Amino acid sequence: MKYSFIVLFFIVFTTNVNAETPPVWGQTGHRVVGAIADNYLNGSTKRQLKKLLNNESLAFVSTFADEIKADPRFNQFKTWHYLNMSLDDNYETSKKNPEGDIVTGIAYCKSIITNKNSTDDDKAFYLRLLIHLIGDLHQPMHIGLLEDRGGNDFDVQWYYKDSNLHRVWDTQMIESYGMSFSELADNAAFLSKTEVKAIKKGTVLDWVAETHILTNEIYASAKKGENLRSRYSYKYFTVARSQMQKAGIRLAAVLNDIL
Repeated sequence: MKYSFIVLFFIVFTTNVNAETPPVWGQTGHRVVGAIADNYLNGSTKRQLKKLLNNESLAFVSTFADEIKADPRFNQFKTWHYLNMSLDDNYETSKKNPEGDIVTGIAYCKSIITNKNSTDDDKAFYLRLLIHLIGDLHQPMHIGLLEDRGGNDFDVQWYYKDSNLHRVWDTQMIESYGMSFSELADNAAFLSKTEVKAIKKGTVLDWVAETHILTNEIYASAKKGENLRSRYSYKYFTVARSQMQKAGIRLAAVLNDIL
């Protein structure tokens, strides 16, 4: 697939073009993931990224996959942002979306990036998608139920305003904290080398299973129509920060492996 001209178009002209479609981890969350990943890249990976991404940072390109949702030419990628399965199921035995999901999307991106016959433009396009999808994988409502569209139809209030459980986790809990992506990344929890090594371990399917355990907890964390406020944020914002940190560490591990 040739997407080089499309990539150039969106780099130059997109600003908040995804206003009609809910972002995933929101812009701030994805940029946190990208900024944290920067700290775990090796030298050769950084050089490859600099070349393929035209000197743009991981944080900057991390929202690209949301921005292209505004263009119907990219509709084929929309299902890559999530997967749906029942709370007591696992990916291996769950019913698969024939249009693809986050697992198949990540695998396809990696196949293009590692193919020696791929053009740099195609590698750059799928690299931008991959950076975003690794972040999505760690947002628990992106591995949610089909019947409520991953919590999009699980109506709640956020500080007395109508919302839903998906939006609270994507954007509102993060934005309410009032820190920029760089401040959140700079204040990520200190982790020992042993802890970082443990986070890096496993496969994409292992990471899906881990996130899905949290998905179960989040569904049980609120009642439909409940007004979520400071108490909810106090309990779960640390969890969201941890998920973004894991996503950043694992994104770096994936990039170090394939570049």
